[in-house]
Amino acid sequence: MDIEKTDNVLEALLFLSGEPLKTETIASALELQNSEVRAAVKRLKAKYGGKCGIHLLEYNGKLQFGTNPDYKDEVATVLNPIREKELSKATLETIAIIAYKQPVTKLEVESIRGVNCDYTMQTLLGLGLIEVVGRKDAIGNPKLYGTTDEFLKRFRLESIAQLPDYDDLLRSIDELKNRQAESDSLYNDFEIPEEQTPDFLEGEKVEKVEAELPLVAAATLTPAAEKEKSGEKA
Repeated sequence: MDIEKTDNVLEALLFLSGEPLKTETIASALELQNSEVRAAVKRLKAKYGGKCGIHLLEYNGKLQFGTNPDYKDEVATVLNPIREKELSKATLETIAIIAYKQPVTKLEVESIRGVNCDYTMQTLLGLGLIEVVGRKDAIGNPKLYGTTDEFLKRFRLESIAQLPDYDDLLRSIDELKNRQAESDSLYNDFEIPEEQTPDFLEGEKVEKVEAELPLVAAATLTPAAEKEKSGEKA
């Protein structure tokens, strides 16, 4: 099979499949050398890359066509799909730790993050970014988690080996936590209104008493009001 035909056949396969295809499977089925498929992939990446609306994605030895993320808003406007959920900072921290430490238990993830990870783990499982890969040989045989091909595809990684340095990741997580702690104040987004005199104390002499939390207000009633309160006649 000549070079042009190889490129065209691979292009047609990826377009028609829609699902990821293994390069080894393609090479075997077409009776091509792996090197020939790799060369075709390189040429198609040059063709489907940059500003092109379609990109050729490669991850974990698999190939798949995907849309250029630069145009996701326009595509969503026309096709009106369910928009892809954005990952929160907490979810990003969790999946980063799983990616570097896999296979890892939920308890081990929580010990690194310092918080409960039930919700974020369920979110990642629901999105298909992590999966159960086994059981740890320890008390209770807790589940071990690892990342999926969907994780590689979403973060545009060919393999886990392309992840950045782990120490840099931990420093980034610490910085995020520190910034969040500095901004977490109960009153940041609220204005405390002026205190108003309750209706039942209208016309009475009210004296505010400063106190430590909880704040206490005391009212000084007129002698007539005191008698009325105790059931005596004025």
